[in-house]
Amino acid sequence: MKEQLKKAEERMGRRVDHMRKEFSEIRAGRANPAVLDKVKVDYYGAPTPVNQLAAVSVTEARTLTIQPWDMSIIKKIEKAIQKSDIGINPNNDGKVIRLVFPPLTEERRKMIVKDVQKIAEDTKVQVRNVRRDTIEKLKAMKKSGELTEDDLKQGEKKTQELTDKTTKQIEKLSAEKQKEVLEL
Repeated sequence: MKEQLKKAEERMGRRVDHMRKEFSEIRAGRANPAVLDKVKVDYYGAPTPVNQLAAVSVTEARTLTIQPWDMSIIKKIEKAIQKSDIGINPNNDGKVIRLVFPPLTEERRKMIVKDVQKIAEDTKVQVRNVRRDTIEKLKAMKKSGELTEDDLKQGEKKTQELTDKTTKQIEKLSAEKQKEVLEL
């Protein structure tokens, strides 16, 4: 039973980690190097992430600076950013590329908040699916004689407590991200 609960906790934790990653990729008007995570540059025939080809830093609240280690690829990085879906035009001065994030409109903020809420709700559904799977496994273990009725009830109770704890964590992270988006 403990093994099943440990697996459930790990699976729920992975769902929360994935949600955090999705939140970090949301462009909320503030410069965040994570928006470049999906941007790949063709570097000697291999698609390479920007952060492996250049120093990426936040110089001001809404400005990202990309300084390539190899100046010969500055144009390739610029083109890759233009082709990506981040929606920001890069400014290239020959030495560094600057991405200036425009301030968000109220309408765009509300759309982002809806996206955050949807991601959080999807994550909660995934966590509840883990709970369901775990309880089904515990019931199968009882049926095969590995668990007693009391052990099953205890396992179900602990699984529910873990689910509640994880759901509260999801709600807290979601509220923080929504607050961040609305306060910019």
